[in-house]
Amino acid sequence: MTTYTIEKQENGELLLRNAQGEAIPTTDILKDGGERRVFAFYGKMGAGKTTFIKQLCQEMGTEDVVNSPTFAIVNVYEYGKDKEEIYHFDCYRLKDIREAMDFGAEEYLYSGNYCFIEWPEMIDALLPEDTIHITIEAKEDGKRTLTID
Repeated sequence: MTTYTIEKQENGELLLRNAQGEAIPTTDILKDGGERRVFAFYGKMGAGKTTFIKQLCQEMGTEDVVNSPTFAIVNVYEYGKDKEEIYHFDCYRLKDIREAMDFGAEEYLYSGNYCFIEWPEMIDALLPEDTIHITIEAKEDGKRTLTID
């Protein structure tokens, strides 16, 4: 288990700090994942899941507008010179796993592309075994704790 601290800066950007207090890019969590590409983000409403994913995608180099896919369920962003795809899920509105299967969630999850999933509890049974589970918790001082299992 690895724990980081997230601080929101005056300019709205997030600052991720490792256990030693050093500021690191959000993309370092991707490096920690090695070849794994599916990241499940857990946290209460307002914990900062969308905000973190937005900055992560921007640091990966997407020029697309990154926002919560609450109604679309999944947004696709391109990044890098080869225009690779990132899939950003918001499963909050799914009623059951069948809905996820109907829109082809498994194709996205097993595509080999990065998948960032908010409210993954709704599709736990579909997640690959090597999914990286990340919990974001809001603290009273406005900071967040990000824990990777």
